[in-house]
Amino acid sequence: MKQQHTSVEAALRHYKEGVGTFTQKLPNVASRFHAFTEACFEEGALSKKEKQLIALGISLATQDEYCVIYHTKGCLDEGASEQEILETCGVAAAFAGGAAMSQAVTLVQECIHELTMKH
Repeated sequence: MKQQHTSVEAALRHYKEGVGTFTQKLPNVASRFHAFTEACFEEGALSKKEKQLIALGISLATQDEYCVIYHTKGCLDEGASEQEILETCGVAAAFAGGAAMSQAVTLVQECIHELTMKH
């Protein structure tokens, strides 16, 4: 029996499918954007984990739900602890107020739960 996908996994799949369609229609733009963002997230003076935490904070402040999900996963993939992720949410809320906090107490915590639970 096939495992049913969670809402977080479904959102990640939906985003990936959208990127694929966009890449087919505008390959020149998509490849350049991908190369740029890949370079931005390379290890440097800041670690990949620190960059993912920054991206999560910005995603919360700008209310970009797909990026909140994507960068919460990125934080976990780079070894960020739940405490580091939640502190990042707190900093985002200090700048963006209740809108960022509402995403932190719902979407981010749902992502952490769904992406770390054993299947």
